[in-house]
Amino acid sequence: YFNAFQMPWITDLAFALGVFLAAAEFFLGIAFLFNFFIRVTSWFMLAFMVFFTGLTFVLALTNPVTDCGCFGDALVISNWETFYKNIVLTVFAIIILIYRNDMPCLVGKKPRFVLGSLVIIVYAGLVFWSYNHLPIFDFRPFKAGTNIPDAMKMPEGAPKDIYENVFYYKNKNTGEVQKFDEQNYPWQDTLNWAYENMESKLIQQGYVPPIHDFTITSAEGENVIDFFIYDKNYVFMLVAHNLEKSNRKPQDKINNLAGWAMGKGMSFICLTSTVAEEAAVFAEETGAPYEFFNCDEITLKTIIRSNPGLMLIKDGTVIKHWHYNDIPTPEEFEKEFAIEKP
Repeated sequence: YFNAFQMPWITDLAFALGVFLAAAEFFLGIAFLFNFFIRVTSWFMLAFMVFFTGLTFVLALTNPVTDCGCFGDALVISNWETFYKNIVLTVFAIIILIYRNDMPCLVGKKPRFVLGSLVIIVYAGLVFWSYNHLPIFDFRPFKAGTNIPDAMKMPEGAPKDIYENVFYYKNKNTGEVQKFDEQNYPWQDTLNWAYENMESKLIQQGYVPPIHDFTITSAEGENVIDFFIYDKNYVFMLVAHNLEKSNRKPQDKINNLAGWAMGKGMSFICLTSTVAEEAAVFAEETGAPYEFFNCDEITLKTIIRSNPGLMLIKDGTVIKHWHYNDIPTPEEFEKEFAIEKP
């Protein structure tokens, strides 16, 4: 959102603000559910909903991002759907504010503070775990059990994108440039009209596969994705969407696992959006023994949130993900996946 609204100067605060916003929503929801501190929280809820209803209306009109992200990958809804949802919630917030003095708290004063403290502890624990490891629930397209080739396919008969072409022709007599559609553009009248330009406007979006824009590009510019997603053996994909910002603390552990895996005949590669020259510098500084390939940064962030993170696939199917704090040792991997020792 900050990038969409031309506010890059505040992007460093995105994580902290995201945690604060989610916490505020969570606490307000619990307060409404049990009717505690309702005289105060009802005002906060109404102010909260008025602000975000206005914001989502602007988003729906301008569409700087395709969806609101309210529910993450668990439920993707459009900006207009988000706006309508907020209208309904605002109505409920107004009703609760009006009748706040007639809504008794469902728990006593002491249990109220115990419950509030418990909510804070549980929420803080979930945030800590999800940030330092991986989220408990994974709703992303690359979740464990997903077959990547199947998730990239277009089903037979799936709706395709519908575009409207607009043609611009210049009148040779007057010098005026006019706009035409596909039904009436003067392509045959070369005596009076000269072609200037054409624009294609998306009218209706077709089916989009769960996994799209996923390529594995070599330093030579070749897409070698098939070599890895159809490999019958285990394939380790180290995902580092930005090598400069990636955490280097587990690098020795990663290098150890990579050396062991490649010694066993398994593929171990790094997917990054960092250019080849910078990747080469990174490899020299860290002693990374694996090869680097380029991939779209957004796709990499979709695969795994940690930077770096590790994804294991076999025959195109995602087996498991690891946060950089949980990278396994060769011995741990052998034990978990029953790899026979020589």
